[in-house]
Amino acid sequence: MVRKFSIIVLAAALATGCKSQDIISGKNGKSAQTTTEQKKKSNGLKSYAEVITKEAKSDEGLFTTHQVGDKLYFEIPLTLFEKDMLLVSRIAKVPSGYGGGYVNAGSKVNEQVVRWYKRNNTIDMKVISFENQSDEESPIYKSVSANNFSPILFSSKIEAYSTDSTKVVIEVGELFESEVAAIDGLSPSLRKEYKVKKFDKSRSYIESAHAYPKNVEVRHVMTYEAETPPERDQAGTISLLMNQSMILLPDDKMQPRIADDRVGWFSVKKYDYDSDQLKSDDYEIIRRWRLVPKDMEAYKRGELVEPVKPIVYYLDPATPLKWRPYFKQGIEDWNKAFEEAGFKNAIIAKDPPSKEENPEFSPEDIRYSVVRYVASTTRNAVGPSVIDPRTGEIIESDIIWYHNHLRSYRNRFMIEAGAQNPAARSLNTPKKEIGEMMRMVIAHEVGHALGLPHNMKASAAYPTDSLRSASFTQEYGLTPSIMDYARVNYVAQPEDKGVRYIRMMGPYDKYAINWGYRYLPSAQNSKAEKKTLDAWILEKSGDPIYEFGGGYDGVDPQAQRESLGKDQVKASEYGLANLKRVVPNLVEWTAADGKNYDDLEEVYKELINLWRGYIYHVVTNVGGVYETRKTSDQDGLVYAAVPKEIQKDAVRFLNQNAFNTPDWLLEKDILNRIEASGAIERIQNLQTRALNYLLDEGRIKRMVSNEQMNARDAYSAVEFMEDLRKGIFSELYAGKMVDAYRRNLQRSFVDEAAQYVQELKAQEDQKILKSDVIALMRGEMQRLKSDLNSRKMRSSDQLTRFHWADLIARIDAGLRIE
Repeated sequence: MVRKFSIIVLAAALATGCKSQDIISGKNGKSAQTTTEQKKKSNGLKSYAEVITKEAKSDEGLFTTHQVGDKLYFEIPLTLFEKDMLLVSRIAKVPSGYGGGYVNAGSKVNEQVVRWYKRNNTIDMKVISFENQSDEESPIYKSVSANNFSPILFSSKIEAYSTDSTKVVIEVGELFESEVAAIDGLSPSLRKEYKVKKFDKSRSYIESAHAYPKNVEVRHVMTYEAETPPERDQAGTISLLMNQSMILLPDDKMQPRIADDRVGWFSVKKYDYDSDQLKSDDYEIIRRWRLVPKDMEAYKRGELVEPVKPIVYYLDPATPLKWRPYFKQGIEDWNKAFEEAGFKNAIIAKDPPSKEENPEFSPEDIRYSVVRYVASTTRNAVGPSVIDPRTGEIIESDIIWYHNHLRSYRNRFMIEAGAQNPAARSLNTPKKEIGEMMRMVIAHEVGHALGLPHNMKASAAYPTDSLRSASFTQEYGLTPSIMDYARVNYVAQPEDKGVRYIRMMGPYDKYAINWGYRYLPSAQNSKAEKKTLDAWILEKSGDPIYEFGGGYDGVDPQAQRESLGKDQVKASEYGLANLKRVVPNLVEWTAADGKNYDDLEEVYKELINLWRGYIYHVVTNVGGVYETRKTSDQDGLVYAAVPKEIQKDAVRFLNQNAFNTPDWLLEKDILNRIEASGAIERIQNLQTRALNYLLDEGRIKRMVSNEQMNARDAYSAVEFMEDLRKGIFSELYAGKMVDAYRRNLQRSFVDEAAQYVQELKAQEDQKILKSDVIALMRGEMQRLKSDLNSRKMRSSDQLTRFHWADLIARIDAGLRIE
């Protein structure tokens, strides 16, 4: 988008505010422009025309960008100096397999506020932090300022002034064609993984530069020499296409809202040095759009009112026409939640404008938020946003839908609903079902872009058996929050008719939106809002539907990804029952004339991963701790151990379903079509990982700690290990033959226990050495050795007896400390 801009010739005196007509016209035969040019040359500067030649490709906006040959210039108005701007760094294109496939096009790598400063004939771009705060009138402000000195990110000499002297021209190629860590797309961990040797400036360049009224966008290629790039055929290099956005932040700042971890919101950390506490007061503010009622008096009366500026999302022109209605629905589904906050038509979905309707429309323009449709093999969707870190205001967001995410939901629907729902028994999922899934994915990602994080605890609010009820699921969905990971109803059984299989928005979402977006006209500042916000939380206290839990520490079994219902053991039993019904049908359901068995292999392996997920949901109950977020003015405790009977039932489930050989997975009709070998190793890996997860040191320490505090009611670590041992070595105690899968699992048990004991030899981890885990594992191996010695001859199978003898040797090696 190149725009022509007029050259306005003004006197230098006019730029300094002098209004004398004589000076403007120039006396003694000298024009004002001549005087200006002479002054510039005396400072060693070139004339504007010498720098920005006729060959320049120029684009006018926040700054004017000029590409002259291989050089890029910014023409920055003097009025924008010392203004807050947001520099957002994203990866626009990545090599295949980059970051293991978890770093995709569109991934944000940094976000920082910058300001431009003029220093003699040099322009500096400094990074500004708003994390540490103090009132400018406060005595401590000087100290806060002195101890948060702004670093210079980039400097450049002034090349020229505009002809009216209101703008400076600088060359910025060095910023984008050099290795600048603050805008780099290569993280330290990936540098190490790919053995990056150095940045290759000769193969790094600026691809494009575009200016818009409120932002400037620069795309540039960064190339690195690497010994082990993600693709071996890349000639020893990694190239990334980076996108840098320079965004002008508003002068009129939005009033921040203080975060509360009892309600889930993305947030920005702050430190207040004006606090009356005997320390800097750390707090967080939530990330949200600025919504202000058009009719304040009507809003105060409780009427639904439109916002002054609604949230508008445009669909990407590349979005297939058949999916557009579902995308729009997913966006505008949030209007129901915003009505809880007193707003109507708060969020609007629009088709992309035609060239005639808006010739300047561009997804890169910060004025437009866009749902982008990306033709990519990536199976994902993301909902990032750009925020003003001073206030938490969301300035713009781009939802990204990667085309191949359809594949994820097609497969998932077949695997988890195929036993119950005929519509799921095909790789050509009907439009109605796949469209509804897409709608809810978009709604989930829009939720992120509105400021809401994942709420993995939400699903535990519903009784597990309620997910088998048509009336319940049709009204309340699968979970109280669409921000939970609860994609398909795998709890419903074939006899359950009319149930809902796809997630939807729930009561928690409406509650959270009201808490974050309700406009409080009587509150003059953030602290004045807190009493009202706290009251709303206390109104819902004790109701699990309105609880929040991120679910990323792996401790609370009620806050887990993809789990459904309050009872994880029961939910996993239902899920496994359905998987066992699906497996015998996979060959038929994935078949297509003239096609090979790639789809069968893909779906089968994804089914195994879902089986593992069901197992892990149960494992988390063992040594698990429920977390209910509270503040000191609320009754009750924050943490409570999972009851003994639930933990014991979880170990029973694991012995039966995780550690017994899963014969139902070893379907010959499938395996003989997709592989020559590998089934034994696959099952061994799955079972070993589940066992290692179960025997995690942190889990056992929590059990020991709980036993110390609740001796009578606790599921002790000794009892847990005995239950596990008797399950894993059930053949030993029953005098039966052990198959190959179980032999591998039993070796893994001994090896895992031995690894703890061998820490004594390594003398590396003093925390383990001083814990009860060593004593527990040593005791278990000694007990197992004794049982092996006394029972090893009971089996009539010779290989099983050899196996028992091998385990004794492994135990002896594991217990040997030299």
